[in-house]
Amino acid sequence: MKVTDHIDKANGKTLFSFEIIPPKKGKNIQELYDNIDPLMEFQPPFIDVTTSREEFVYVERDGLYDRQITRMRPGTVGICAAIKHKYNVDTVPHVLCGGFTKQETEYLLVDCQYLGIENVMALRGDAMSHQRYFEPADGGHNFATDLVKQIKNINKGRYLHDVVETDHLSDFCVGVAGYPEKHMEAPSLKSDLKRLKEKVDAGSDYIVTQMFFDNSKFFEFVKEARAIGIDVPIIPGIKPVAVKKHLQLLPQVFKIDLPEELINEVEKCKSNKEVREVGIEWCIKQSKELMDFGVPVLHYYSMGKSSNIEKIASAIF
Repeated sequence: MKVTDHIDKANGKTLFSFEIIPPKKGKNIQELYDNIDPLMEFQPPFIDVTTSREEFVYVERDGLYDRQITRMRPGTVGICAAIKHKYNVDTVPHVLCGGFTKQETEYLLVDCQYLGIENVMALRGDAMSHQRYFEPADGGHNFATDLVKQIKNINKGRYLHDVVETDHLSDFCVGVAGYPEKHMEAPSLKSDLKRLKEKVDAGSDYIVTQMFFDNSKFFEFVKEARAIGIDVPIIPGIKPVAVKKHLQLLPQVFKIDLPEELINEVEKCKSNKEVREVGIEWCIKQSKELMDFGVPVLHYYSMGKSSNIEKIASAIF
């Protein structure tokens, strides 16, 4: 079932969902299942599975190091199929511009269709660690808007090199990212909202936001988005603070602000165990306020760990 159908079926009730990271190659999928199992009692209608772009590794050959490209977390579509089969829940693979050609994207989408996966999250992705700015792969998309257009074209039977007449068209529901505190590369929040409107106009069906810790910024973001004609569901993405270094790491990586009240509470903590409890309590408070606001889904970034998400969901759902 499509994400938007799940939202419509809920009749205004706020749903629970979360995002997981595929295991690194060589790891057992059971560790992933062990983190999903405790969250299934909260009946997530869908689970997001992230995708990693290529990374450089150095391989020694005859005393010299050769730089090669690899993917440390391959198999997103396979992971989605495994979760869908094991838990009978819809899955949402993330599809990136970065590191993928248009042809590779087409193959991925065809595989999704064969596996009965009806939802995808279309993202540009980040620059590689050695790049100052994002650079698309040769033959790849530069912007998420163009990726959305490709997905919607496939829904119409329009592939890269031909048009297919068939009664078995895909019908992907497409999610995109929104940024309550603007994308790090955007010159302003208004200009970023214009880019978001372009993604919606291209055919996006719903929006999931970057993490935020100040609900007032989300409320203002939704208000401004509606004012410029963005009328698709907007799902807040939430992550609980878990360790003290998050005070520096999260603003640095995601270019977001943390409220002074939260910062002060974390700084009082003598251990990461105490920080984790502060993060859980803050996220519960944040979630309740968002639920009162009427958000369609509370979407949690689990980062591969479920114990704190389980505590938060137990207090909310």
